[in-house]
Amino acid sequence: MLHFDSFEKLIQEKEDVTMGFTTEEVKKQIEEGRTALGIELGSTRIKAVLVAEDNTPIAGGAHDWENRLENGIWTYSLDDVWNGLQDCYRDLAEDVQKQYGVELQKIGAIGFSAMMHGYMAFDEKGELLVPFRTWRNTITGQASEKLTEVFHYHIPQRWSIAHLYQAILNGEEHVSSVRFFTTLAGYVHWKLTGEKALGVGEASGMFPIDIETGDFNNKMIAQFDELVADKNFSWKLREIMPKVLTAGEAAGTLTAEGAALLDPTGKLQAGAPLCPPEGDAGTGMAATNSVARRTGNVSAGTSVFAMIVLEKELKKVYDAIDLVTTPDGSLVAMVHCNNCTSDLNAWVNIFKEFMESMGMKADMNELFGTLYRKALEGDADCGGLLAYNYFSGEHITGFEEGRPLFVRTPSDNFNLANFMRVHLFTALGALKTGLDILLKEEGVQVDEMLGHGGLFKTKGVGQRIMAAAINASVSVMETAGEGGAWGMALLASYMLHKEDGETLPAFLEKKVFAGQEGTKEAPCKEDVEGFDKFMERYAKGLAIERAAVENL
Repeated sequence: MLHFDSFEKLIQEKEDVTMGFTTEEVKKQIEEGRTALGIELGSTRIKAVLVAEDNTPIAGGAHDWENRLENGIWTYSLDDVWNGLQDCYRDLAEDVQKQYGVELQKIGAIGFSAMMHGYMAFDEKGELLVPFRTWRNTITGQASEKLTEVFHYHIPQRWSIAHLYQAILNGEEHVSSVRFFTTLAGYVHWKLTGEKALGVGEASGMFPIDIETGDFNNKMIAQFDELVADKNFSWKLREIMPKVLTAGEAAGTLTAEGAALLDPTGKLQAGAPLCPPEGDAGTGMAATNSVARRTGNVSAGTSVFAMIVLEKELKKVYDAIDLVTTPDGSLVAMVHCNNCTSDLNAWVNIFKEFMESMGMKADMNELFGTLYRKALEGDADCGGLLAYNYFSGEHITGFEEGRPLFVRTPSDNFNLANFMRVHLFTALGALKTGLDILLKEEGVQVDEMLGHGGLFKTKGVGQRIMAAAINASVSVMETAGEGGAWGMALLASYMLHKEDGETLPAFLEKKVFAGQEGTKEAPCKEDVEGFDKFMERYAKGLAIERAAVENL
């Protein structure tokens, strides 16, 4: 996200507050390979976090990147992936050298995560058959609808199986040559270890999971094979999928080739154990201590998703609700929306450009904070203003494409506070549509919702808007800005340090979050009522968004 604090500041704050080791002790842990590393390939940033034995971040690295729309497909090239990973790791190694005066050579455990879902298909030689199709694509509506009907289980458009089946429906030539398909996290893990594996949380974004076995649902695999039997493919579905592993299990080791791929300088030693690769949803749950039942979290950045760990199955199948799992295999209801802060960031950049045109230097953290806080001065219902943040399609509201748009009538209360407020509200508009199903129709109980991601970096603002959207308290921990890379490092650390019989929730509660403080924001009645009024306008105005898509 564009307004994250620098790693140096983040790590210094953590050191001042919680770190139990001296600099010399941390240095020794690095030299002896007693650290854990998490690297996450997010939508706009690849981020690395190295943690000490007490799970405190001690160093970090980052690389900014962007997806591209090529031939109607949102994608990143393989060069983007590897150049980005190498630059991120180099940045991490430089941070270690700068802070502790040692070279990063040995790592105790490593984990990779990435944006969930999507489609990467490979032939028998391991060559990518078609460009990576990311979660952001909304081109699999026909497949999603048919598979949902066949399985009696909601299959979202962005799931890997929907992409595979849509390619079959499209008659794409590459399908007959597929010998392995996976997600971005699974691909990186495979290339670094030689193991075709996924963590169960990430796997649940490929294909439905049988909660009892912790593996892909065998009945649905058989149904899929029967569905495509007339195509006479040389493969069966199970043969081309990765194996499914649970948090804490070993998932291979870093090979010599993998070490050279990640660190071309040759300093990184092979042999580090890797934990199962996960998706950004699973790492978000770990990073917010929301893997136990009746807990939930909201990750708000380029996309936005909310996840609640369920006590039981839902009564019905809903197009707006995905069923996935925690990294340790518990059932989770997920509301995922493609669009969140991209349009908001674009408007903030307009203000940055204005400041620079006026000869002022723009500090982005200060600019974001000032504009976000201004939104709290606005009318409860945004003064009648309306906006849609649809950079891409939004399945919950039925859009395959998007057009960012801002609309008002001459009589609306158009000022800066309402302008910023409406863009914060609309960032959560589609999400609220799905969460209302869970909380109001299904009566799902949640003890605490935790927020993380760029939307929550300005203290109190994103929290208050989210609390208004769901009419429930929202907490943000001190570690909210550390995000998925830290969550991935925690999963690697769990594999490395867990005691016999120690569950992931127990590990996180006792060894990571014990004593950690956060801030809780209760919903304000006026904000809740204002958000509801905005949502009435939002629903009616979808016809305007539809017209924009059709005519622009």
